[in-house]
Amino acid sequence: MIDRAVRSLTVGMRRGLVPGLTVTTLLLITVAVNALLAPNFFSSYSVISNFSSFVPLVAASIAQTIVVLGGGIDLSLGALITLSSVMSVVLMEGDPGRLPLAVAVAIGVGAAGGLLNGLIVAFLRLQPIVATFAMSFVFAGITLKVLPQPGGQVPAVMTTTYRDSVIGIPVAALVIAGLYGLWWVVKRSTLGRHLYAVGGDERAAYASGVRVNQVRVMSYVLGGTFGGVAALAILANTGSGDPYVGAAVGTALIGGQTTLASIAAVVIGGTALRGGVGGAGGSIGGAVILALVSNIVFFAGISGGYRQLINGAIVIAALALTAVPAFRRSPA
Repeated sequence: MIDRAVRSLTVGMRRGLVPGLTVTTLLLITVAVNALLAPNFFSSYSVISNFSSFVPLVAASIAQTIVVLGGGIDLSLGALITLSSVMSVVLMEGDPGRLPLAVAVAIGVGAAGGLLNGLIVAFLRLQPIVATFAMSFVFAGITLKVLPQPGGQVPAVMTTTYRDSVIGIPVAALVIAGLYGLWWVVKRSTLGRHLYAVGGDERAAYASGVRVNQVRVMSYVLGGTFGGVAALAILANTGSGDPYVGAAVGTALIGGQTTLASIAAVVIGGTALRGGVGGAGGSIGGAVILALVSNIVFFAGISGGYRQLINGAIVIAALALTAVPAFRRSPA
């Protein structure tokens, strides 16, 4: 009986059951702790505010998931999101009439940055971690050239709509549902199937007729596109532009914290960093968990410096749970 139970658990882990349980458990725990520390956590204002803050990291985590599934990684994602946001806000100048063009620019800049990353990785054969890390400096430099200091103004209609609700459902929650819907379409498309194939076994995919380079480039383009959406969510939530939004420490690491958080969300969500296994659903859960952990740190009066320590502990715990089958296959 014990052996059968162990085998069933191992099979469940291989099919993604444990990562799913991990995300669900962590999500329930973080929600419970938030509710305990903030009695008004479930109030209408608090729910809208929280969902509004979730969207940027949710979009970034989906972007990172798509790239990782294809066997890559994007260390420039945070810097690209920041660049997209400042390009958009500088163009808007608070004018509602420029909003459609500004939206197109944000998404276009994200897609273009992703295309550049993809071409460098796929055709110059550079390691993704090295190429995208180098590109983060490029994007950060352009960002500071476009908007050296925080400023710019977002049209009021953009912020009020974003922080509103429809029949009691926060607009930001609908945006998250829409982002997941887009991912669902991508996953079930030919590109999505090829993405999993390339990430799972590049040589086998190539032997099966999959255009590996094109798929890899498209993974970065899609990632950059979702990054553009994250940039718009940041602008809608803050109402202005900031070249240091999501920064880690120092000018050279603009967007670094967003990048690392997106990778952490991917890991917590159960997507394998080697590629080919996982999905954006878990990453969305991971992004929400990280955002709720930030709330806990704030509500509990803990120094902000401990947030990265707590996030790291959560990531290690998630990795430990999802790696159990690997431990079982290892020699004694």
